[in-house]
Amino acid sequence: MIDREQVHKVALLARLELSPEEEAQFTTQLGSIIDYFAQLSELDVTDVPPTTRAIDVSNVTRKDELQPYGEREAILTGAPDQEGDFFKVPQILSAE
Repeated sequence: MIDREQVHKVALLARLELSPEEEAQFTTQLGSIIDYFAQLSELDVTDVPPTTRAIDVSNVTRKDELQPYGEREAILTGAPDQEGDFFKVPQILSAE
């Protein structure tokens, strides 16, 4: 069972300022949560496979296919700066 001193210590570590009434409330609530986990730990789960979800979920994805974009000029006109048929960007690495 969790006591009020432990709740106060956790609140201090979490940098929470709790009133005495809140400490009493959290002591009761956290105690109930810990009791519930104690009940769960009594279950035999040796034949239960570990899962990340309660139900199977699979993503529906499409194949990524390369398709040329027909309006090259439209893309280049949206660029802040261009040089010929290319985007011009600031140099970030020195040639040393």
